[in-house]
Amino acid sequence: MRTRGKLDVAAGLAAGLATSLTLTACGTTDSSGGGDGRLSGVSITVGSKDFTENILLGELLVQTLEAEGADVTTQTNLGGTSVARDALLAEEIDVYPEYNGTGWTVHLGHEDPSSDPEELFQVTSQEDLEQNDIKWVGTSPFNDTYGFAANGDLAAAEGGFDFQGMADYLEANPDATVCMETEFPDRPDGLILFEDATGYEVPQEQIQILDTGLIYTETAAANCDFGEIFTTDGRIEALNIELVEDPGVMIIYNASYTFDNAVYGEHADVYDELVEAIFAPLDNATMAELNAKVDVEGESADDVAAEYLEEQGLV
Repeated sequence: MRTRGKLDVAAGLAAGLATSLTLTACGTTDSSGGGDGRLSGVSITVGSKDFTENILLGELLVQTLEAEGADVTTQTNLGGTSVARDALLAEEIDVYPEYNGTGWTVHLGHEDPSSDPEELFQVTSQEDLEQNDIKWVGTSPFNDTYGFAANGDLAAAEGGFDFQGMADYLEANPDATVCMETEFPDRPDGLILFEDATGYEVPQEQIQILDTGLIYTETAAANCDFGEIFTTDGRIEALNIELVEDPGVMIIYNASYTFDNAVYGEHADVYDELVEAIFAPLDNATMAELNAKVDVEGESADDVAAEYLEEQGLV
C-alpha cells in the first residue's frame, strides 16, 4: 500500500516539492466543474500524499468539489508527508488529507497523543489553526494505525491473537519471527508501544526487516509468523493473514482534510457538509475495501473514488 509517511522526513525535500508541483502530466490535472453548483466559479487545488489511501481521499474530495461546480486542480500523489504539508503551508495547494496522529506528533512536535479521536482532533486542529492558519475539517471513522497480523494458518491453529497473546507466543517460541519495516523498531509510535504494553522485548533474532509490501506476502506465506501492518490495508482481507487484536496500544490516525484557512473560510459551510458526507461511511472495513480495489484488484484510484461517491449519492 505505501511507505509510511507519518513520521518521515523526506530526503531532498525542496527539490522534490519543486518537481512535484511543476508536473503537468501524471497526477496533475485541471478540471472545470462548471454548472450551477454551490461552488460554481470557485478555483481550488487539492493535493495528497503518495500512498493509496491518501490518494483515494484526495480523489474523493476532488470529485465531490467538481460535482458542486468547482474548478479543481488535482495535485494528488505529491509525495510524502513533508512534501504535502510544505505545499499546503506554501499555498501551492489549498487542501490535502492528513491524520490527527501525524498532526500532533509531526507537524506540532508533541508526544503522547490522546487515544480519543475527538479529543485528539480538537487539540490538534486548534493548535494548528492558531500557529499555522491550517483548518482541520472532519474526522474519519476509520483509524489507519500501525498493527500486527499473524499468518492465517498460525492464527487458526492458536485460536487468534491479541497483543499479549502474540507476545506470549513469541516468548514461548524463540524461532518465531516478526517482520517489520526498517524504521519500525526505533519509532516512538512503533515497536516500543507493543513492548511496553506486553512486557515482552522482542529480541533482535526474532526481527526480520523487509520492505512494506513484502511483509504482507511473506507473512501470508508463513515465512514470517507475524508482520507489522497498517490496519486499513486491503491486503489484510485478501491474503492469508489475520489481524492481531490491539487493545488500544497503538497511536490513532483518523483522517481529516487540512485546508488553508483563508480558502476554507470562503465556503466553510459547504466544505463542512461535503467532508462529512465523504467521511461518514468510511469505517475501517469500508476504507480497507476501497484500498483493496486499488492495491489488490488493480483499479485506478479515480475510478474507485467515483464508484464510492456514486454509491453514496454524492455525485
